[in-house]
Amino acid sequence: MIEAINEALDVSMERDDNIVVMGEDVGYFGGVFRCTAGLQEKYGKTRVFDTPISECGIIAAAVGMGAYGLRPVPEIQFADYIYPGLDQLISEAARLRYRSAGEYIAPMTVRSPFGGGIFGGQTHSQSPEALFTHVAGLKTVIPSTPYDAKGLLISAIEDNDPVIFFEPKRIYNGPFTGYYDKPAQPWKNFDASLVPEGHYKIPLGKARHVTTGDELTILAYGTMVHVVEAVCREKGVDAEILDLRTLVPLDIEAIEASVAKTGRCLIVHEATRTSGFGAELSALVTERCFYHLEAPVERVTGFDTPYPHSLEWAYFPGPIRIGEALDKILSE
Repeated sequence: MIEAINEALDVSMERDDNIVVMGEDVGYFGGVFRCTAGLQEKYGKTRVFDTPISECGIIAAAVGMGAYGLRPVPEIQFADYIYPGLDQLISEAARLRYRSAGEYIAPMTVRSPFGGGIFGGQTHSQSPEALFTHVAGLKTVIPSTPYDAKGLLISAIEDNDPVIFFEPKRIYNGPFTGYYDKPAQPWKNFDASLVPEGHYKIPLGKARHVTTGDELTILAYGTMVHVVEAVCREKGVDAEILDLRTLVPLDIEAIEASVAKTGRCLIVHEATRTSGFGAELSALVTERCFYHLEAPVERVTGFDTPYPHSLEWAYFPGPIRIGEALDKILSE
């Protein structure tokens, strides 16, 4: 996924001189996760440049750049650091098009690693996606594969609205073979040709069918896509797994069609439960698919606690909790 993101930035910058990459350590060092490696050398210090440690300043500068015709791609080093820039994102970027009656736009894509998987504790592992889905004017994208990461990032960069692009760092270097309580492993037999060279786009607002099935629908995104797929495979559950890919805009048509077919719905995400995006998904499914449901909608999420450092694996939805939810929903 790191290489795919780097390629998306490279392809986009080569096609459009107005695209600039900015953030802490993104230039000479190539980013803390190396997603911007080699870009400054290729495009120069005026298009790929380091910033002060000021997330508010990074976001504010990007808003101004977008209003003046550039397409900035600021990186926030960890999603946990994005909070100082919330006012600029909510009060300026998200509202600029409406406030100016379309005279100005904020075509910026804010990239940031999010979620757990590196024992980063409370300041390097949060999943704040629900905050941004609540803000009218922002789009929220979360890929789960290298192919999607590249295509979605190119689409986000070319979009005329501000996009929050969260990258699950647990799968930066390939998904694990099983669950959170097992060491990360490289993708086995991964075919690099699955990520095409050059420019391609995946439309925002289109979910991906990971598997098709008849017993229930599972809604997930990011790292959780791989977790639920592994659990269903080991339990022999015939699930239809939808990788949402973009939370806003949401592919509600795909969700409705799947739940109408299966009659059951399980939602899985690693963010905290209360007011998490799963609550919105549950409400939408209940409102739109009530007469198709054969069991209540279930959620498996992170806990409503401060982020645990040493107990990271216990915090994440894993095989035990997801397995229990599957048994419950299928027995009703």
